[in-house]
Amino acid sequence: MLWIFTQNKQSLINVHEVMVSGKKVVGVIYGSTLSDHKVLGKYHSEERASEILHDIFSEVEEWGGSMIMKFAMPEV
Repeated sequence: MLWIFTQNKQSLINVHEVMVSGKKVVGVIYGSTLSDHKVLGKYHSEERASEILHDIFSEVEEWGGSMIMKFAMPEV
């Protein structure tokens, strides 16, 4: 289970999948279809959005398969 605090600090979302879409990092809401997704953060470039995705992956690795993981989206 992955909980992500959105960049604008307005939502805490349980996501099933996280991906880069242009300059945005989006998450598929847990228990929904792939078409039901929410923007988690917007960045100045696709490269920066990809860096954030890699940061999330690193956190998942660090938690070592823990049942619950949390991540806060950075501002920039």
